[in-house]
Amino acid sequence: MIDVLLVEDDHTLSGSLADYLTEVGFEVDFAFDGQACLERTVQQRYDAIVMDVTMPRLNGLHACKALRKRQDQTPILLLTARDTLADKLDGYEAGADDYLVKPFEPQELVCRLHALLRRGKLPANVEQQKCGELLIDLKQHKVYREGVAIELQTVPIRLLSLLAEAAPNAVSRKKLENALWPDELPESDPLRTHIYRLRQVLDRPFKRELIKTVHGRGYRLAIPE
Repeated sequence: MIDVLLVEDDHTLSGSLADYLTEVGFEVDFAFDGQACLERTVQQRYDAIVMDVTMPRLNGLHACKALRKRQDQTPILLLTARDTLADKLDGYEAGADDYLVKPFEPQELVCRLHALLRRGKLPANVEQQKCGELLIDLKQHKVYREGVAIELQTVPIRLLSLLAEAAPNAVSRKKLENALWPDELPESDPLRTHIYRLRQVLDRPFKRELIKTVHGRGYRLAIPE
């Protein structure tokens, strides 16, 4: 049984989503604001959290940040009516792993949850990757560059790991998307969003750019051979 915490202040929506999730094999628990989410996750561990952004007491972004600050790496899928790039970046910056724009079909939510759960499971023998000046710690969700530790969530660290495996060669957009979203690619071009975010934290503070766009081919890490 997959345990999901559904954090949504709209009782009608949370009820209908819970009914559907239960029908397809999930065990659903409820919280109706971000503060209640933080309290629930202290008492119990969940396989995934589905959380609305706009809520009373403590909104989804602040709750997400608080969970990551206390080293809770439970996969988080944010629900919101906001669909701009800036809104998505805010969600990923807060520590979310995925982002679903309302209105949506319950079937898509289920597909996203299964994909998140698969992405969160790393092979038991894979803990760290060394790639040039980068040390990627897959278990701790951190990458080290020039001794600086940078925390990443599940999707961006898997994206970086895929690029590191192929470095210095390029990885095609299609291969990256198929690896990260094997069930169905979201319409909002999440790969571009995650590449942008990686560049902000991995390249911008340093002198040399590592993540390169290879036009017509994809992306690569500029690691000396």
